Amino acid sequence: MPVFSRFLRYFMAVARHGSIRKASDELHIAASAIDRQILQGEKTLGTPLFERLPSGLRLTTAGELLLTSCHRWSRDFTALQTQIDNLKGLRRGETDILIPDALTKGFLPTLLGRLRESHPGIVASVHVRKSRDMGELLVKGQADFALMFNPTPMRELAVRAQKDIPLGFVSPPGHPVTATAPARFSLVAEYPMIIPAPPLALWHPISMLEAETGVQITTVIRTDNIQMIKSLVMEGTGVGMLSYLDVYDEVQKGQLAFTPIVNRKLSPLRLALCVDRSRQLSTAARFVMAEIEAFFFNTP
Repeated sequence: MPVFSRFLRYFMAVARHGSIRKASDELHIAASAIDRQILQGEKTLGTPLFERLPSGLRLTTAGELLLTSCHRWSRDFTALQTQIDNLKGLRRGETDILIPDALTKGFLPTLLGRLRESHPGIVASVHVRKSRDMGELLVKGQADFALMFNPTPMRELAVRAQKDIPLGFVSPPGHPVTATAPARFSLVAEYPMIIPAPPLALWHPISMLEAETGVQITTVIRTDNIQMIKSLVMEGTGVGMLSYLDVYDEVQKGQLAFTPIVNRKLSPLRLALCVDRSRQLSTAARFVMAEIEAFFFNTP
């Protein structure tokens, strides 16, 4: 325990052996130096810590109290060292994460891949669920944290971070629709459109915009599969409408372009990082959450 003072180390050794000479042998410190430290400690505390007997030294009541505290400090310090070692190196640890299907591609796999390389001892168990079910699952202790869309307010849940995810046009790079950013919704009348169909959640805000603006969408294909929309756009079949998260990976690779739609009646999709406010999270879980916040939520 090098972090402790010499007095505490000497005191614990003498208490353990009941002898300054034996403590001297263990610590390889002169007996006179140990005796001076003990006497100085007793003077500072204003009470004897040992009874001096012909057979050796015996703890007084005050000495027993101090020894109990020393053992507690020792245990706490050992636990603290482990936590700090884990925080610095994170040699091991596990965390359970709830995510929606939309995050099975894009920034999260990229981030988890990087963490696997930098912290191979961390095991992340990723569970894909519907956002509407995640709050209850989180409160039941089935995960450490969740990434969910538009979370329903719950007393037990705390939102650690959140970010608005825009809806926009998806096109090949260099397409005319990218010339205006952000773009007006009315552009749906100017280009052949590939539109999300139920049960995809994006169907609802698009239908709302069509009804509110009176602009008729030039629909060439409807599909309930996000990957199909992206594939059709890459083939030049038309312009798609998706959220930024849906095309994050392709945009980063330069395969597709994303142009956000501006409209005062359009509410953005909100992605939130949520935890159960009563749950004590492991070092590994806190570390992975912090990495997600820094990688995605704290970037433009």
